[in-house]
This record gives sequence, C-alpha cells and structure tokens, in this order.
Amino acid sequence: MELAFASRLCFPAPKQYGREVNRCPSNGYAPRRYYSRKKSPYTVACTAQQAQLSEVALETQKHELLRAVQDTQRGLVTNADQRSFIEEAMVSLEGYCSGAPIDLVKLDGTWRLQYTSAPDVLVLFESAARLPFFQVGQIFQRFDCRKKSDGGSVDNVVQWSVPSLLEEENGATLLVSAKFSVVSARNIYLQFEEINLQNFKISAQLQALITPAILPRSFLSLQVLQFIRAFKAQIPVQNPGSAGKALEGFITCHIWIGTCF
Repeated sequence: MELAFASRLCFPAPKQYGREVNRCPSNGYAPRRYYSRKKSPYTVACTAQQAQLSEVALETQKHELLRAVQDTQRGLVTNADQRSFIEEAMVSLEGYCSGAPIDLVKLDGTWRLQYTSAPDVLVLFESAARLPFFQVGQIFQRFDCRKKSDGGSVDNVVQWSVPSLLEEENGATLLVSAKFSVVSARNIYLQFEEINLQNFKISAQLQALITPAILPRSFLSLQVLQFIRAFKAQIPVQNPGSAGKALEGFITCHIWIGTCF
C-alpha cells in the first residue's frame, strides 16, 4: 500500500498549457494538481488571421460580382455566358454566409438595384430602350425592419419619366408597398398591399407652357400646377402573396447594393 501511495506522488501530472489550479484534498492524501485549459497565443493568432483572410476574400468576391454586372445595364444587355458567370459569382458569394439567419438590422435601409434577370423588371428597361417618350431611372428597395424580430415592411421604388413633360429619369415614382415575414434562414414571404403613382415633377418646358413667363399667373394655372404636383393614384393589390429570397424583390436573380439616404 505504501509503495502504491508513493507511486502516486512520484509521477507528476502531464504538463499542459494553462493556469495551475490546486484543489484541497478530501482523502488526506497530498493535493493533486489540475490545469485549466485555454487557447495558446498561437491558436488565437491563427484564428484571428483566418477571420481576417475570410473578410478579405468576402470583399474580393463582392467587388468581382459588381465588376461582372457593371456593363450589363442592370441586366438588359447580357448573353448566356455572362448570366451564367454572374449567377456562379452570386452562389460563391452566398457561400460565405451559408446557414446564417437573415440579419434584419443589416437588411434595414435602402438598396439600389444593380442587376436583375426578372422578366417583369427587364420589360421596363426594354420599353425605355425602344420608346423615346419613356425613361426608367433608379430602382430601389427600402426595408423597414430594424426594430423587428420576424419581419417588417418593404417598398419597391421605381423612378420613371416622360421626357419634355416630366423631369429627366425621376419625374415620377412608382411605389409598390408590401409586408414581409421571415419564413426560413434565407427566405422571406412578401405580401404586397398597394401600388402608388406619386411625386410628379413637371419639366420646365411644361411649366412654361402652363404658366408663361410673359403673362401673369392666373389662379387657374396655379391650381393646375398644384394638382399635378400633388397627384397621387393608389391601387390595392389582391391576393399579393409571394415567396422569395432575402434582398430579392421579385423572386428571381437580383443584385442590390446598400446606399445611405
């Protein structure tokens, strides 16, 4: 028995990196030494370096994707090879946050459309390219969900114009309002509510026609100007449900870039 007891005291505990902890004996024997494990500086440095490299790779993927779409006129001028390359770049970029839930705090804000493959959006660009009396300006999505946990509201904003009658590109606004709810880690459910035509800004030519500078402005002409500027048409949407990925307004492939307004 004494030999066995001596043997316990002669062999030290295996050396481990960490902080030594002495525990009080409860059996009358000599105290045993325990070591609490923690990461070495080398491990911590490697982890930080890997995180930094991942951030650099992520930013590189973002810039490559934006470069790929910058000459496509928001998706209007593309061929099959370009579309395939853009979709592959999008999948590669999404892989950096695969499995991560939708961050509503980051989603909150205004996003500008850079590229789309949705037919119902491309038809606007095609019409503007063919028709001299129609222009399409910037297209935005405006999310309001910062203080929400499972959804919020979103506005699809299309700026458009009729040259000579309205201001260039942003003479009027088409606004499609919707509510959305988070249904999975990467998808939201959109419930469209209303379509609005608003924010009409008449051109200087039309204003001069309504109220010529050489003539005094009459009450009627002022009323006409005020009516045009304040005009707003609202159309309710029936059966508006639609499922789509986060940051997508019309389900198919879209690329949006965050902006500050």
